[in-house]
Amino acid sequence: MIATGGYRKYLAFFGKRNVGKSSLINALVGQDVSIVSDVPGTTTDPVYKSLEIHPIGPVTVVDTPGVDDVGELGELRVKRALKAMYKADIAILVVDQRWNEYEDWLIEQFIKMDLPFVIAVNKIDQSWNTSEIEPKVSPYPHCFVSGLKKTGIEDLRRLISENLPQEEDIPLLSDLIEAGETVLLVVPIDLGAPKGRLIMPQVEAIREVLDREALCLVVKERELRWALQMMKEAPSLVVADSHLISRIAADVPDEIPLTTFSILEARHKGDLVEMVKGIKRVEELTPESKIMIMEGCSHAPLVEDIGRVKIPRWLSNHIGGGLSFEIRAGRDFPEDIGEIDLIIHCGGCTLTRAMMMRRIREARRRGIPIVNYGVLISYLHGVLERVLRPFPDAHTIYIEEIEGVTHEN
Repeated sequence: MIATGGYRKYLAFFGKRNVGKSSLINALVGQDVSIVSDVPGTTTDPVYKSLEIHPIGPVTVVDTPGVDDVGELGELRVKRALKAMYKADIAILVVDQRWNEYEDWLIEQFIKMDLPFVIAVNKIDQSWNTSEIEPKVSPYPHCFVSGLKKTGIEDLRRLISENLPQEEDIPLLSDLIEAGETVLLVVPIDLGAPKGRLIMPQVEAIREVLDREALCLVVKERELRWALQMMKEAPSLVVADSHLISRIAADVPDEIPLTTFSILEARHKGDLVEMVKGIKRVEELTPESKIMIMEGCSHAPLVEDIGRVKIPRWLSNHIGGGLSFEIRAGRDFPEDIGEIDLIIHCGGCTLTRAMMMRRIREARRRGIPIVNYGVLISYLHGVLERVLRPFPDAHTIYIEEIEGVTHEN
C-alpha cells in the first residue's frame, strides 16, 4: 500500500499550555520535532510531522497549542487545535498535576466525537503525589511518563498501539472478484487526470486486482466497446469514472457487473449505505435549498471541475435551478456549517477511513444528509440502481427505501 498521508495514522497530542506536550512528543519519536520551552504557549499552531514509530508504523504526529491559551490570538490557536481532532485517529491527552476543567472539557469532546484517546500523566520526575490524580485518570487508558527524563515512553507507545483503532479492512474491489477473473477499468485521460500518472483510486484498483491474482485491463472510454468485443470472456467487473457512467452503462451489457471508482471509495473509505440514504434528501430539495460541496483536499479547480462545476449544474437542472452552493475544501471539518440541507462529499481518497467516518458521523449528529460524488452522479444520470448491484446491502436500501420514493416524486 502506498505510504501517503491518507494512510498514515494521525496521533494528536492535546492538553493545556506547558504540560509538556512537545517534550513528550520528542521523547516518543526519538527526535526533536517540536519546539520545547518553559514559556507557556510556545506551540502557536498545530505542528505535523510524518515518521515511523515502532510498533505503530507510519504515523503523523500532531502537536497542538494549549487549550487554555488566552486572548483573541489564543482563541484562534485553540480553534486550530480543536480542528486537529477531525484528523486524528487517536488523541493523547497530556496532563500534569494541575487537572482542572480543561481536561474534563477535552475528554467530553473526545467522547462526543467518538475519538479514541489515552492519557499521559507527564512530569512524574517532579516531586508531586500522583495518587491525587489517579481517580481522575483511572476510568481511562493511561500511563505515567516523563518527557524530560524519557521515562515511561515504552509504556506510552504500548498504550497508543493497544488503543489505536484498527480500521475495518474493507477492500476497494478485491472481494468482488475471484482469482483468474478479469476486471476492466475505464480510465479517462482528460483535464482531471494528473499528468504522467493515475489518480489514487485507479492505482489502488490495479494493485488489488493484481494481488487477487486476477487480470486487469485498463482502457480509455473510447476503447471500451472494442475491448469488450475483443475479450473471449466477459469481465467479472467493469469500473468507470463517475462523470462518464451514463455513457459507459450504455456500452456495457446489463448482465456484466458495473460500478464506479467513487462508489468503490464510498464503501472503502466511508459508509456506502449512509451515502445511499442521503439520496432521499435530493428529491426534497427546493430552489431555495443550500448545498455544501465538501472536498477532503485542496486542489486547483479545473475549468469543468466535477465537484465545483458539473455537480452543481446537474443537480440544479434536476431540481429546477435556484440552489445555492458553498464549497469547503481541506482536511478540517468546517465549524460554521450553518443551515445546510445536504452535504455532497468527494471520494475522500486523501483521507483515512477514520477521518471520513468522523465526517459522516458529524453530519449525522447535525442531522444533515450526506452523499458522495459517485452516488449522486449515478443517481442524477439514472444508473444508481445498476452500479449498486455489486453491493447487496446498499442495493437493498436503494430498492426498499429510495427507489419508490424518488420515482413518485
